[in-house]
Amino acid sequence: MTIPGLAPRGGLGGIVAVWAAGGVIAVAIGLAAPTDWRAAWMAVGLAACILLAFVVQLVSGHADGFIRRVAASSLGAMVVMGLIGLGLGLATLFGN
Repeated sequence: MTIPGLAPRGGLGGIVAVWAAGGVIAVAIGLAAPTDWRAAWMAVGLAACILLAFVVQLVSGHADGFIRRVAASSLGAMVVMGLIGLGLGLATLFGN
């Protein structure tokens, strides 16, 4: 007789956590970085979000759908950071 596996935990919480971290990182970059360096720091922030996505999904300990969850986390963080970056760019353009 085999022991049935436990029901997998939902991965949506980890995915949304990475999106929220991307938003926080983008706002922090917008507040702290000089205008000329914001785009470069956004790339560094996205790299941090991708690493965070790997860590969060590895900690969950569930192998099924790992790549899909990491991709959703990374893509969502990129979209969130892109929208905030677009807002920062428009604010800089029309702020003067």
